[in-house]
Amino acid sequence: MTAQESQRSGWARLPVSLRAVITGLVIALIPANVWPPLLLSLGVPLATVIELVFLGLYVWWVSGGGPPGRTRAARSVAFRRRALSPAQWFWGVIAAVSFAATVHAAIVLLFRFVPFPIEAFRHGYNFSFIPSLPLKWIAVVVSATSAGICEETGFRGYMQQPIEQRHGAPIAILVSSFFFMLLHLTKAWAMVGMVPIVLGAGVLLGLLAWCSGSLIPGMIGHVVMDIGLFGYWWTGIAGDFSARPISETGVDRPFLITCAVLATTLIIVLLAARRLRRIRVSTAVAV
Repeated sequence: MTAQESQRSGWARLPVSLRAVITGLVIALIPANVWPPLLLSLGVPLATVIELVFLGLYVWWVSGGGPPGRTRAARSVAFRRRALSPAQWFWGVIAAVSFAATVHAAIVLLFRFVPFPIEAFRHGYNFSFIPSLPLKWIAVVVSATSAGICEETGFRGYMQQPIEQRHGAPIAILVSSFFFMLLHLTKAWAMVGMVPIVLGAGVLLGLLAWCSGSLIPGMIGHVVMDIGLFGYWWTGIAGDFSARPISETGVDRPFLITCAVLATTLIIVLLAARRLRRIRVSTAVAV
């Protein structure tokens, strides 16, 4: 047996879940960290062009394109590569937008209970070196797109999908959400109140991937969510959060409106996910 064959055999002997976690982290984290050094060293216009080309090649490869030929089928399955019907696109977009609104409403509510730690949230997200507002927004959109595509591919694709096949969707969603949470709670903005929000976001994204059988709804939702996170909470180019905690203002109208928005958008996400699951099951039965 050659050294390469021995190495492959050793990898194959690892439990499926462990292999999925390792592969998912590599697929998510390494590509997602290509954009920051490009932005810092090349500036927005050139870095954007290179990053978009890179993301195109990345999606092509992780969805089953390119070498090695022996892994093409496995990569396609891990990416959940499938065509979506018009109905799936409709409900997927509704779920995606509602998901993003749910996360932002939850963050607003958090900071109506505790003061918004603006310095912690802005740490590491300084776009002051970018000379104009339009270029800053381009950087925000590319940052969100890079994170949304790479993280959904890694966590909800390469990590969650193999565990789904071996242990079922509930365990797979919890595992991918747990590691998704661990990754994000290493940031400067990590605080106790953000734990249920980040974990909940991971669970909803995992649910969308499982219900739809595709990464596309989750990618759309993740990108929309991150545009808001980068543009508002992390860089402040869209404005600053100035609402005071209800311990100072009392339960006011904006607080009640935010509660209603959170409940409504969460219900819409769950209903849309349920609809996506029904469409997927009915399509499978018809085939």
